[in-house]
Amino acid sequence: MLSALGTSSANVGLPTLAQAFDASFQEVQWVVLAYLLAITTLIVSAGRLGDIAGRRRLLLAGIALFTAASVLCGAAPTLCLLIVARALQGVGAAIMMALTMAFVAETVPKEKTGSAMGLLGTMSAIGTALGPSLGGMLISWLGWRAIFLVNLPLGILTFVLALRHLPVDRTEPRTDRAGFDHVGTLLLALTLAAYALAVTIGRGSFGVLNVALLLAAVVGVGLFVLAERKTASPLIRLAMFRDRVLSTGLATSALVSTVIMATMVVGPFYLSHALGLDAALVGLVLSVGPLVVALTAVPAGRIADRFGARRMTAVGLIGMAAGALLLSLLPATLGIPGYIAPIVVVTAGYALFQTANNTAVMTDISPDQRGVISGMLNLSRNLGLVTGASVMGAVFAFAAAAADTTTAHPDAVAAGMRITFLVAAALLIAALALHSRFSRRESRFP
Repeated sequence: MLSALGTSSANVGLPTLAQAFDASFQEVQWVVLAYLLAITTLIVSAGRLGDIAGRRRLLLAGIALFTAASVLCGAAPTLCLLIVARALQGVGAAIMMALTMAFVAETVPKEKTGSAMGLLGTMSAIGTALGPSLGGMLISWLGWRAIFLVNLPLGILTFVLALRHLPVDRTEPRTDRAGFDHVGTLLLALTLAAYALAVTIGRGSFGVLNVALLLAAVVGVGLFVLAERKTASPLIRLAMFRDRVLSTGLATSALVSTVIMATMVVGPFYLSHALGLDAALVGLVLSVGPLVVALTAVPAGRIADRFGARRMTAVGLIGMAAGALLLSLLPATLGIPGYIAPIVVVTAGYALFQTANNTAVMTDISPDQRGVISGMLNLSRNLGLVTGASVMGAVFAFAAAAADTTTAHPDAVAAGMRITFLVAAALLIAALALHSRFSRRESRFP
């Protein structure tokens, strides 16, 4: 919940931060980007370090860092220091995100893994849904610093709970690989940072800098693969990707997250410009998605435990594809109900997919690989989100035939919405075909 809250509560504070620091939107958006970039670049490394050094002690360190950085954010006298503090907060969030899922595989019986994964999904959705409303209230009552300082009591409570209840790390080595892959870690971090920046800056319009960053990311991937083949203690064992359950789970997670981001990017424009809703109603309608996930993730986990993770992953993808098709058709004729009903279908399908897919990937994992695979699952989701923000936003702008979607005609926005979610449905059908073809369990990697 804390890591999701750290993203959503900061988003609502950007206009206030622009006024407080007399800065442009392009400048204050780095308050969000620094946090997301830190998570994206470090989450796999955090998981691997937990496998080697001990997950409990690293998780406690991550919670402490997140909490201390939140206080630094709240006390920051300049925008530059606030951005640096947000990057540190993102490091703590990366550790928390990578290791919480790994602890499920370590502490929960195999037959209840789905239920536990569903509970994690519920808490993340609560953080996402709570952020805008809580952040808005705190800003109006106490000022922008309160949206960061609220993490102090929450962080202390989380630290105490983790200290008291999580299993103590084993004293013997957790892996037969004693070393930590510093070169691979650096190469992966730089590669992911280059890619994330390439698809983030420019807000859908690609220039010379974006192309250069993408090329740097491609080169980085090649260098990373070479480094992993040569080192005795690789950050990511490339043999992992021969396992169909893992590789298919990562690929479908990225595709699904790309589509989910479309609802966050396109939805606000459609609701405000095509349906004419004011800001309060837009916020209320947008809260439906996280609320549905929060309510359905735990039942979805129980369903995955009962009927099988692979089968329920497919059902979730089918539900999402049906919802995306409905989103391209119903809102134009039924208005707000025609938007909300498909969103409920999409997000309920997403909750089922995410829970079942995570369960399938994390089941029967070797103990010394739980952290890094948990990090890779979170990374695939984050990469899908940052890709979706750029790609689906570009599809929407192209389909609406408008250089500036904020001033586009309502009919153009509606056309953009329709085409965007037809593309989204096609991506989900592709994910379903990929899952059906390649996700049958064979032998897990050694």
